[in-house]
Amino acid sequence: MDHARQIQNIALIGFMGTGKSSVGQLLAATMHFSFLDTDHAIETRAGKTITEIFAQDGEPAFREWERTVVQELAQRKKTIISTGGGLAANADNLASLKTHSLVVCLWSAPEKIWERVRHQTHRPLLQCADPLEKIRALLATRAPFYRQADVLVNTDLRSVREVVQQVIHQFQLVQGGG
Repeated sequence: MDHARQIQNIALIGFMGTGKSSVGQLLAATMHFSFLDTDHAIETRAGKTITEIFAQDGEPAFREWERTVVQELAQRKKTIISTGGGLAANADNLASLKTHSLVVCLWSAPEKIWERVRHQTHRPLLQCADPLEKIRALLATRAPFYRQADVLVNTDLRSVREVVQQVIHQFQLVQGGG
């Protein structure tokens, strides 16, 4: 890791259903950091849900919203950032996050992801004939980006609390306090 970086935040990247929101909220509460979910920030600004943005404006419009939000995150301090699943698949977004955040990728097997998200209706990318195959395909496309995270944590067999403790430990190490 580049020690010239000013690590002031933690950015959670990874596929949908890997635990970014639940881990992020507990992490923020435990560390006394603020919590920011990029998808929620986009919905607030756009005045519509992610599903509506995809349906009405298309995925490219959504990705532009993401890019704008990511650029603004550089001004944040002591923030846990939970990103949308595809946000880090943009090299510029990932590079921007790495300027100010410890980037932690939460990882799960495709079957575990499907088990966690199959009853959720707010996942526009999974509105297809074979969602598990779509998860596998998207994971394969995004994996090279996810692997560029500073830390990868598999969430398949860990509780939210265990993942939080692992992330805090990694953050303390880069802060010189671990």
